[in-house]
Formats: sequence, C-alpha cells, structure tokens
Amino acid sequence: MAQMGRPRTFDRDHAVDQALHLFWQHGYDATSLAQLKAGLGGGISAPSFYAAFGSKEALFDECVQRYLTTYAQVTECLWDESLSPRQAVETALRQSARMQCEDGHPKGCMVALGVMSAPSPENARVANGLTQSRLRTRAGIVACVQRAIRAGQLPGTIDPAVMATVFDSFLQGISILARDNVPHASIDAAISQLLLTWDIAASTAPPIRPGIASGNPQTPAHDAAHSDHGDTTR
Repeated sequence: MAQMGRPRTFDRDHAVDQALHLFWQHGYDATSLAQLKAGLGGGISAPSFYAAFGSKEALFDECVQRYLTTYAQVTECLWDESLSPRQAVETALRQSARMQCEDGHPKGCMVALGVMSAPSPENARVANGLTQSRLRTRAGIVACVQRAIRAGQLPGTIDPAVMATVFDSFLQGISILARDNVPHASIDAAISQLLLTWDIAASTAPPIRPGIASGNPQTPAHDAAHSDHGDTTR
C-alpha cells in the first residue's frame, strides 16, 4: 500500500524558509503554487502542500510572521529608550541597510517591497501584516523625534511626522537601492549624510536649563531664592 501524505524528506521548517525567500523575491501574486512546490524541496505534492500549510495565503501569513520575528527586528531599536533618539534612528537605518544588502536571502526588505508587489484587490488582506509593520516602524521614528524634542535635543518647532518622513522615506528606498546592487558602503555613507538633517536641526535647539533638563521646572537660581523659605532678613 502506497504511503500517503508528506514525503519523509519533507522538512516543514526549512520549507517555510524557502517559501519566505520566494515571496520576498517575487511577491505574493507572482509566486505560483508550482514555484512553491518546486522550491520547497522533497518532491511535495499538491495534497501534501495543502496538508502542511492549508493554503497559499496561510503559508504567506506564516512567512510574514517569520520575517517580522527575524529580519524585521533590525528596526526594533527604535523603541529602545536606553538609546538616545538619534542613536536609535541611526542604528535602525544602518542595521536595516546591512540586512538588506547581505547575501543568503533576497535583496531589499520584504516589508517595503510588499508595497510594489501588492496582491490583487481580492487578495489585499494578505498584505496587512506588512502594512502594519511599516506603520509600526514609522511610528517608532516619530516616537524618537518626539522624545528628542521633549529632551531639548531637537527644537520644539520641528514637526515630528514631517521629520520622521525624511528618515522613513530613505529607509523604504534602501530596498530599491539594494535590488539595484548599490554597494552597502555607498548606502551606509549616504546614511551619514542623511543624519546631518538631524544634526542641523539639533544645532538650532535652544540651550537646556539644568532644572528643565532634569525634569524639575525650578532652575538652580529659583531654588536658591527660595532656600530660606522666604526669609530675606539675613
């Protein structure tokens, strides 16, 4: 009696990684079931594919989640308040550029490229995970700018959403540069140039009074004037 189900050579975890690379390279719609079956290895049949993953959409969802918990973690530093706001933004940019240019997987960022290889209208729901990831990254950059303004590191005249758009636009654009094989060294040097935008804005921030910097609205002079509880007879 013939053995049914997945072949013994089928490695599901490895198959998800292979599928992730296919979706990353080609997008959801352009990746056919035939490509997936050929790329997953082990001579997987259509019944075995559906038994293992349920559907192409379900497999894509699993691949997106794997991407978000691995490769996409390069921008999670935006939420790390142990880093200065500028350092958090710089780290996110440099780590993302390095990841997008490295060998071993498709070039660029699956989260950004998902916009250009967006599913057809009837399948638009499958891109939701990628959309939410982009929104989270954008919100992280905004949070860094807001944190810098509160700390007096950027002037209060800065519009956080506008400032964040400058850095987010560059971050999204790295994917095209990486796909065009622009060297990582050139992109990394461009990040240094881009960060001058932050530094120039920071140079216009007014000096921080010590009392304000520490979160205490009273300045040292204010404290001294009231240290004797209003006694001015001395």
